Amino acid sequence: MLLSSLLVAPAVLAQQPAPGSQAESTLAAQPASPVQPLYAMVNGKPITQDEFHAAYANFLRQKFYHGQVPQDQLLQARKDVSDQLVNRILFLAEIERRGIKPDAEDVERRVQAYDQRYANSPAWQKNRETLLPGLREQLNQQSQINRLEQAVKNLPLPTADEARAFYAAKPELFTEPEKLRLHSILLGVEPSSPRPVWDAALREAEAIVRRIRAGADFGEQARLFSRDGSAESGGDMGYLHLGMLPDNLQTKIDQFKLGEVADPLEMLQGIGIFRLDERVAAKLQPFDSVAVRAGELLHRERQEKAWTDFQAKMRGEAKIVIYEAFTPPAANQNAVGK
Repeated sequence: MLLSSLLVAPAVLAQQPAPGSQAESTLAAQPASPVQPLYAMVNGKPITQDEFHAAYANFLRQKFYHGQVPQDQLLQARKDVSDQLVNRILFLAEIERRGIKPDAEDVERRVQAYDQRYANSPAWQKNRETLLPGLREQLNQQSQINRLEQAVKNLPLPTADEARAFYAAKPELFTEPEKLRLHSILLGVEPSSPRPVWDAALREAEAIVRRIRAGADFGEQARLFSRDGSAESGGDMGYLHLGMLPDNLQTKIDQFKLGEVADPLEMLQGIGIFRLDERVAAKLQPFDSVAVRAGELLHRERQEKAWTDFQAKMRGEAKIVIYEAFTPPAANQNAVGK
C-alpha cells in the first residue's frame, strides 16, 4: 500500500481536462507486432496498455476509495483516465516548446513532506533511494503542468464596465435568496424507533400545538419540550436562507401562513412543530456592493474558458489514435484495490 501510493501513476498527476472537452481520436487496429501492446498513440508517442491499466487502477483507488465502483460510472472513469494520459503527453510537449521549468523549491518541499510522512516506515526507508528519482520526475512534471495552466490563465483583470455587464447578465449570482424566520419545537425520536414510539411523539406534539393555539407561549413550550439547539432561545431559529432546509421540509414551510403554528411534521430526527414568523423576499444586491466580487467571478470564468479552449485546441491539432484492440485488465474491474 505504501509503495503503490508513492508510485502515483502519471495520469493522476496530470491536470484533468475540463468537463465537456472531447478528444479528436481515431480508432485503429493494433499495429503489427508492437514491442508492448498499445492503448493509444499521441503525435507518435505511445501509451501502452500496461500504462493505461496502471493509471486506471490508481484512478479507481483514489476516486472510489470505499472499494466498489458503481457500474454506471465505469465508462466515464475510463474516459477520464484516457483523457488524462493523452493530455499529459500534449501538456509535456507544450511545456518543452515553451521552455517551462518546474518550481524547484516547491518540488523539494513536497519531497521533504514525503520524507516526514513516512519517516517511521521501514518500507519507505528501504526503498527511498529507488523511489526518489521517479517521484521527483512526477513532481517536476506536475509543477510544470501547473505553471503551464497559470500561463494560459494569466489574463488581464476585467474593467469596471465589463464587471457591470457581467452583473447585469447574471443577476442570480448577486441575488440574496429569500429568507425565512422560524420558531421550532423538536420532539426527538431515534430513526430506528418502532412505530408506536413515533405515534406517541406525534400525539404529544399535537397536544403542544393545541396548547399554543389556545394561548400558551411558543417559546416556553420550546424551552420545556424541544430537543433542538434553538430550545434555549425559545425555539427561535433565526433567519434561514432558501436551501438551508431539507427540500421536503422547505416545500411544506412554503405553504405556511405567517404567524400560524402548523400541524406537526414527521422528520428524520423526530416530530417538528413550526411557526413561520417572517418571510423576506429575494433581493438583488446593488452593483456597488458586489462590484469586486463581480469582477472576480468574471475573471475566474474567463480563466476557466481559456484553459478549456486551450485544451480543446491542443487536442484538435494533435493526431490521437486509440487502438480497438484494447485488452481489459484480468482482475475484476469493479474491485478497487486497497
